[in-house]
Amino acid sequence: MIQVIGIPYDQNSSFLRGPALAPARIRLMDAGGSSNAFSENGSEIMHGKTYWDRGDLPLHDQAPGLAYQTIKDAITAALQVGQPVLSLGGDHSISFPIMAAFAGKYRDLNILHLDAHADLYENFLDNPYSHASPFARIMENHLAQSLTQVGIRTLNPHQKSQSDKYGINRVEMKQFQFDFLQSLRAPLYISVDLDVLDPACAPGVSHHEPGGLTTRELIHIIQHIRVPIVGADIVEYNPARDVNDMTAMVAYKLFKELVAAMMG
Repeated sequence: MIQVIGIPYDQNSSFLRGPALAPARIRLMDAGGSSNAFSENGSEIMHGKTYWDRGDLPLHDQAPGLAYQTIKDAITAALQVGQPVLSLGGDHSISFPIMAAFAGKYRDLNILHLDAHADLYENFLDNPYSHASPFARIMENHLAQSLTQVGIRTLNPHQKSQSDKYGINRVEMKQFQFDFLQSLRAPLYISVDLDVLDPACAPGVSHHEPGGLTTRELIHIIQHIRVPIVGADIVEYNPARDVNDMTAMVAYKLFKELVAAMMG
């Protein structure tokens, strides 16, 4: 059974607040009844059957350093149960403490990061916990054996330098193909920033970046991973910018497909 934890935190967002509202809104797509609970492989994705919803962490307006420790401690405790963990964010800063917890259990962790942005800034607005920097923190702290970034389409010279420094496998949108799937290694953690999708597919994100993946391409990636997935997160959904819950439903769809993939 997959453990699901909501992490309603957006204090490290650099542009707009709103992702803290995301876990509750994504859950509404399950409760609302406009879609059934089945993934495309026929698994019924249901609380108590295929996943255990542990609710939201009580983060409120914690300062970034305290929130980091709260998240890391909660995920560390969840991992002791011995079941995979899927987190619903929240802005992308939550991935740093999550992966710090995972690295404590998986010394050879590999990460698949799906995003329009590399999130590799060494120093963004003097906030080391910024949602623009989690993968800089992850790599400089040696929390992952490998990092594959897919969907990138905002790479500036600084982030390219950071990417080269850390030996990151980049699959930029301008050269996107599915070949990278063959090189993924276990144990694998997947981080899905919803702005990896084209804004036409996911308008409810803080940072619209045209030219992204389609929802079907992203589902194809999830469905064709052939190594064990030990954890995942879905981040940067912003209900304040959504249109008729379109992006909430996309997030719920991806949630179902990730749970199915994590079940193996």
